[in-house]
Amino acid sequence: MVRGGGAVLRKYGSFIDDLRLYVRGGTGGMGYPRLGGEGGRGGDVWFVAQERTTLKSVKDRYPQKRFVAGAGANSSVRALKGEKGKDCEVHVPLGISVLCEDGKQIGELNTAGEKCLVARGGLGGSLATNFLPCKGQRRIVHLDLKLIADIGLVGFPNAGKSSLLSKVSHAKPQIADYAFTTIKPELGKIMYADYKQISVADLPGLIEGAHANKGMGHKFLKHIERTKQLLLVVDISGFQLSVKTRFRTAFETILLLTKELELYKEELLAKPALLAINKMDLPSSKDNLNELMKQLQNPQDFLHLLREEVVPESTIKFKDIIPVSTYTGEGIEELKTCIRKSLDEEAEKENKDYRKKKLLLLRTSDKKQMSTA
Repeated sequence: MVRGGGAVLRKYGSFIDDLRLYVRGGTGGMGYPRLGGEGGRGGDVWFVAQERTTLKSVKDRYPQKRFVAGAGANSSVRALKGEKGKDCEVHVPLGISVLCEDGKQIGELNTAGEKCLVARGGLGGSLATNFLPCKGQRRIVHLDLKLIADIGLVGFPNAGKSSLLSKVSHAKPQIADYAFTTIKPELGKIMYADYKQISVADLPGLIEGAHANKGMGHKFLKHIERTKQLLLVVDISGFQLSVKTRFRTAFETILLLTKELELYKEELLAKPALLAINKMDLPSSKDNLNELMKQLQNPQDFLHLLREEVVPESTIKFKDIIPVSTYTGEGIEELKTCIRKSLDEEAEKENKDYRKKKLLLLRTSDKKQMSTA
């Protein structure tokens, strides 16, 4: 661990979110020319989503990172149609995208039990192949993990995201008073009195230029894609990564975070978002909050005062803005209530949209039946 300029540089840790594997479908079985027998098809390689599985556990369990399905049985006098080779099933985590080596997506696995065919077995020998078997499909594939969570915490280093996660959930992330404490995504669960659970992902602090893959930009920004909503966490007193970088006010920090999300993937700004203004226990926090609220109510009135590189094309409209202190506990319960309310509102909106679409389909179907009657 090396400290310098107020920052701490660390390795990414044992967390793995990308894994390269070799997969091969089984070879088909030999045909039987004399009696026109057909060999069995080779087995297939499948990836199957399973809870409580990680890419690290896949790597540790299969250090060779090779997966080959069984060969098809040869045709014989006793069995003219050879049996299919044994399939190879590999358990992988939820939230996986399966990619070819050229980056083309083969499939996604987001719920437990979902399966993805990654290498097909070869055909058995038959009249069409002069009774010679075919080899199975061979591929190098990448497993790309994106965390699935209800809420994604987004902020610059040392904004207090880890402390906030520990306050609202049962997670125990590493916490210290310097930047880059969080070096891997952390997941926690908010538990409510009615047993409702909401998952929260603490994504390691971004830096300016994260969209261009500075720091560990892409490694962390991609995890935001699978979260339902965003919770931006901002230090009310502002932020400065090191003595070599510019100091940013809380308002500039919000604009910079918005810009990093926008430049990485504009669709991220369409996600519902909340804002937690942290460290309200610090001196002058109340005055700083009053100033920030004025700026957020009419952001266009202040944008001309800022340097162009911090101004996004569009600003985020927050569903709620909650001042908090992870030190005193101020605002934590209110924040948990707002998170629950926001998710419930979006779920209800999705249900209404689904019911409208279903009703529209039924009406269209009825009209077609009436026109053909």
